[in-house]
Amino acid sequence: MSTSTTAVHNNNKACCTIPPVHSNYTPKGAYKPFGQFNRVYVTGPDSSENAIVCIYDIFGFFPQTQQGADIIASTLKTTVYMPDFFEPDPPFPAENFPPKSDKDKAELQAFFGTTANPSAAVTKLTAFARDLKTLGRKRISAYGFCWGGKVTLVSGGENTPFSSVAIVHPAMLSADDAKKLTVPLGIYISKDEPISEYEKILLLLEKKPFSAQNDHKNYSNMFHGWAAARGNLENAENKKEFEDVYSKLVEFFHKTLF
Repeated sequence: MSTSTTAVHNNNKACCTIPPVHSNYTPKGAYKPFGQFNRVYVTGPDSSENAIVCIYDIFGFFPQTQQGADIIASTLKTTVYMPDFFEPDPPFPAENFPPKSDKDKAELQAFFGTTANPSAAVTKLTAFARDLKTLGRKRISAYGFCWGGKVTLVSGGENTPFSSVAIVHPAMLSADDAKKLTVPLGIYISKDEPISEYEKILLLLEKKPFSAQNDHKNYSNMFHGWAAARGNLENAENKKEFEDVYSKLVEFFHKTLF
């Protein structure tokens, strides 16, 4: 296991230096009921005034995704919540992705239309953030992967409860969603997302009143899923970029949440 750290280029080095990333990882948080969810992965100090919500990818809870949440929580000294958006249903089977047969493709589309319906998840996410505010959290941000990226981006529109949102290798990426943003966005894509939509979003972000707070990076050497459930942290390049994107997320949230 590596014991290296990745420093973020930020004035607050102590705040923005992530802990070691491990290929074999045991999550540090715990599952608790909160709001409308029976199961929420919670990591970080209970006493933090602010909070960050993670929206996992279609494979649900995975050690790689939870390690990322633990990194953000411990580095920023804030609580990170990862609700089980698919409960009571199971996540999409990792062994069926990417879909190869017509049957597999149909099952994936059915999953997006039911268990992982983006509109329903946006409603749940917004309600969860408002529940956190009733708990006393003053400012809340969110980040999401794959399907969760779509949900997170849409949740940053008018009347959003979030101070900022970030998306990593997002599915269903659309510049139309970015047009409605009212808070800063961090966007980090892989080679598998549509570069045309990404470039349109960057142009839109330049015109927003919060343009100086936005952040972005194209990880053109990475595949869809490298920073979450499909990440292979045994692979040196994947591990390096995993460290890099979580450094970027830490820096982005340090700038927009605190």
